[in-house]
Amino acid sequence: MTHKISRRDFLKLSALGSANLAFLPVLHQNRSNSLSEDSSMPMGGDIARVCVYSVSVYSQPWDESKILYQRYQDELIHLYYEVESEHGPEYNPIWYRVWGGYVHSAHLQCVRSRENTILYSIPEEKQLAEVTVPFTTSKRYASYNGWTDLYRLYYQSTHWLVDVDTGPDGEPWYLIEDELDSSYKYWAKASHFRPIPANELTPISPDVPAYEKRIEISIARQRLTAYEGDKIVMDTKISSGLNYKPKGETRWDTPTGTFNVFSKMPSKHMGDGHLRSDYNAEDYYELPGVPWVCFFEETGVATHGTYWHTNFGTRMSHGCVNMRNDEAKWIFRWTTPVAEMDKMESRGMGTRVIVS
Repeated sequence: MTHKISRRDFLKLSALGSANLAFLPVLHQNRSNSLSEDSSMPMGGDIARVCVYSVSVYSQPWDESKILYQRYQDELIHLYYEVESEHGPEYNPIWYRVWGGYVHSAHLQCVRSRENTILYSIPEEKQLAEVTVPFTTSKRYASYNGWTDLYRLYYQSTHWLVDVDTGPDGEPWYLIEDELDSSYKYWAKASHFRPIPANELTPISPDVPAYEKRIEISIARQRLTAYEGDKIVMDTKISSGLNYKPKGETRWDTPTGTFNVFSKMPSKHMGDGHLRSDYNAEDYYELPGVPWVCFFEETGVATHGTYWHTNFGTRMSHGCVNMRNDEAKWIFRWTTPVAEMDKMESRGMGTRVIVS
């Protein structure tokens, strides 16, 4: 491993690297975001990442028109404009005009690329941060073989930073502690992460008595509605568990009943922890840095943000309630127990969740 960054080296690297901190231009924000309105592009943006092995580009915005060509996993596609197709599908009729044709929005993630101020030192209790580029490749370092690629970390995923040092490109990189195994750590380019300040995660409606807050999730309607007493404060599409039972596993349905939020984690590694560089979304389930997780059922069912699809309004998950990232973050802040932002997990008997 190379030497620790001195203050002098840090300032020098920051100045020399400022023109190359991101690999795409910063995009202007051209759409608003409302927690009470559905939006397929909640962060705005003109570029999307392909989240699955491949997506088809059609001659018209419907799936019975001619397929012109394919775009593949992690390719970045320029979006010209959004189309609400009369051919649907009804639960998600949003298509995008792209070069040569149209692509359905289901398996695209609208992304941006933003530069970030780099932390010279990391707080003793770790620092939560989110990825602000379409993806960044994490690496591990070993004295016998140097730097090796590990895994791509995706836009709006969240991670725990524990150190900063000089990376393989001579610029600052952060050391990330994997939530699933605290002994497992890896590095990623520091400019690709935005440290999240504590004041960004203060509780929402803390003056409302906890017993007046509740969440209702409709499997049939694929919607989540949050209430303060009789007042609706959020109503949005979600994606619940698939009606499916894989061999050797339990069913992927979201369980119905009345529950309470009992655990909140701002970053959760979902999967078995076998990170690898040859990730394939078709046959490999590994999701580090799932953001804004609120567990409400003892087998591990939660509401959380989603960076691997935008197909809200239909079942997509392994049992959890997939949400848009900003909406999941709002739920994370609004529900109890109140999360302590220097901790990987906060526990307590919290907001009631009714799933039907």
